[in-house]
Amino acid sequence: MNKAETEYPVQSGGTFTKGLVIGALLGAAAALLYAPKPGRELRSDLSDKLSTATDKSKEMAAVACEKGSELAKTVVSKTTDLAKTVGTSASNIVSSVKEASADVSEDIKQEVQTVGKEAEKSSEDVKQEVNQASSEAKREFGSSVN
Repeated sequence: MNKAETEYPVQSGGTFTKGLVIGALLGAAAALLYAPKPGRELRSDLSDKLSTATDKSKEMAAVACEKGSELAKTVVSKTTDLAKTVGTSASNIVSSVKEASADVSEDIKQEVQTVGKEAEKSSEDVKQEVNQASSEAKREFGSSVN
């Protein structure tokens, strides 16, 4: 931002609207004061204009309050829906992780059983080969001793 932008910031639309309303009221008051009317008529006109401006201000305040309430309700509703969605998604993720870990656990158990069976089979094979080699050695040594 340059120096001019920081010294003279852009005003929002609400500020412009306030200035417009105030300017209109001041212009109307000036027009009434400079109008060639007798005092009673001028005071009556001023009173009417003031009551009209007051009524309009009250109406605008009521509309703004109503729109603010509607906006607040919408925000609360959308926030609640978002919180429910996040909660549901989180529980879905947790259940998916539990299912996946149960599946992995079951796979590991099956692999451990398979490895155990293969180890038993290998052990039996080694035992048979040792017994066979032992028998052959006894025969060879027994026949060579005789």
